[in-house]
Amino acid sequence: MSSATRHRLPLAGVLRLGRPSDIWFKPALSVVAAVAPPNLILLALGRLDLAMYTMAGSLCALYGHNRPYAARARVLAGVVLGMAGGLTVSLVTASLTGDAVVLVTVGAVMAAVQKAVSDATRLGPPANVVLTFISSASLFAPQTLGQVPGHIALALATGTWAWLIGMAPGLLRPYGPERRATAQALNAAAAYAETRGAADGHARTRSASAAAIHAAWQSLLAAGARPDRTRRALERLLVRAEVALAAPADTDTDPARLRAWARELRGTGRIPRVDSPRACAGALLRAEDAEDDELLGVQAERAHPRPSARHRLAALAPLAARTAIGCALAGYASLALGVGRPYWALVTAASLYQANVTLTWSRGVQRVVGNVVGVLLFAALAPLARLHPAALVLCALALTFGAEALISRNYWLGSVCVTPMALLVTEFARAQNPAELMTERVADTVVGALVGFVAAVAVTNRRAGDRLGHALTAAERARERAARLLAEPHPAPHALESARRALAAALVDLRATADAASGEWWQRALPEERVVLAEQSGHRTLAATVRRQGFVPQARAQAQEQGENQGRGPGRTTEDIRP
Repeated sequence: MSSATRHRLPLAGVLRLGRPSDIWFKPALSVVAAVAPPNLILLALGRLDLAMYTMAGSLCALYGHNRPYAARARVLAGVVLGMAGGLTVSLVTASLTGDAVVLVTVGAVMAAVQKAVSDATRLGPPANVVLTFISSASLFAPQTLGQVPGHIALALATGTWAWLIGMAPGLLRPYGPERRATAQALNAAAAYAETRGAADGHARTRSASAAAIHAAWQSLLAAGARPDRTRRALERLLVRAEVALAAPADTDTDPARLRAWARELRGTGRIPRVDSPRACAGALLRAEDAEDDELLGVQAERAHPRPSARHRLAALAPLAARTAIGCALAGYASLALGVGRPYWALVTAASLYQANVTLTWSRGVQRVVGNVVGVLLFAALAPLARLHPAALVLCALALTFGAEALISRNYWLGSVCVTPMALLVTEFARAQNPAELMTERVADTVVGALVGFVAAVAVTNRRAGDRLGHALTAAERARERAARLLAEPHPAPHALESARRALAAALVDLRATADAASGEWWQRALPEERVVLAEQSGHRTLAATVRRQGFVPQARAQAQEQGENQGRGPGRTTEDIRP
């Protein structure tokens, strides 16, 4: 990739609205259910000044909605404890010093730690931003050491309530997350099958399909327990999605059928039953009895070693450094301008940092636009909210719902609701000057976005190229292992399935790493051709494993492979691009 391409800052499409998330209403309703009771209780007691501490725990309800309930329980518990830890550091620091420079410095360091840990543990949305908002705002709350235990207890109590809210849907739909992930994989596979091997947009659609299937497998594996009949039925559906990835033109992977299965997974209805590929039962399935088939390789996948959190933290060091430096400089700049709430600039900078500089720029544009529009919305709502404390609470709840309902369409649209909500929360303790609040919010947003982006450009991520090299090596080795097993006359079924799953994971990681590295600045040229060759050969090897396991008739698969080779152009064949 040329230097000019890497340095282009996109504007077109940055504010374009996408389709809402399939479960947009779940985090929206959950956070309202978590925030409303504590706030209404404080309203009845006349102690809305404590709402900052109860909301710290309630906002934990935003996390973990895509995870199976067993995994969600662990994640939510970790988020609550992490929130309480950051809040404790902030409140103790605020009680010991009023030096704004020290407070901003502490906030920047915590923001970097929260960014690194959330990325290393793959926490998922809203990632570190909510935790950074809680800890940074608390740094500037008047505090004494004697008050800290009580405020932490409030946060932990509402955090426990948020945990219960997050787990409650499992009583009605214990397999809801796994069903949704499988449905998304089937829909993605159907979209790929509809290309029928066409060259235009084919590779990108295949990568998206592979990523969705891999995510669905990870969702099933995250449950941790031995798979029961329901999970085995979902596993069979995922195998059908993998068949579509291997041979989209095959009649057994009709896109309409895949989409019909995906629709049947909605709600709590019966999971569609698909026939097991008995023609090659010894190669993929171990039949314990007629009703109890288990996909081999899934247990091997559960035992497959994954990179430790410590290893991932080391790889994320440049992003953590960006966050620390950018947040600190944004806070200092806000102080220099005389803004009374420098933590707003700090949080703005923390919210920008994505996988690379190009994505960081896009998030910065979205943040500024959303906050400016949100300030105008606050100007319209402020007179209504000041009619009565109950109106203030209800307005904040409505904005909380709106933020989570809209943010999946585009970050800036969610920010339109987040901004007035944050401004209204400042009035829980005492009435504020609306004009002053609006001016400071806009100033801090602009300062935080500008300084944060400059820090992202200045703090280079040279490791992006190294990580891509490691991902390439891992993908090539995974392909070679699968190819060696395919060359054996009778490979062990579990070994072949484990190799197939490892190769699929390596290819998904390679695409994600390549996308992140392509938007990074100040690095050596990326091995784009090697990435393309690794992906093409890897996907063909995956298709070969599926054929070997008996899912795709050999003649149809060979015809499909010939069609793919023809789609690449007259000058390139399978032999041309084989490593």
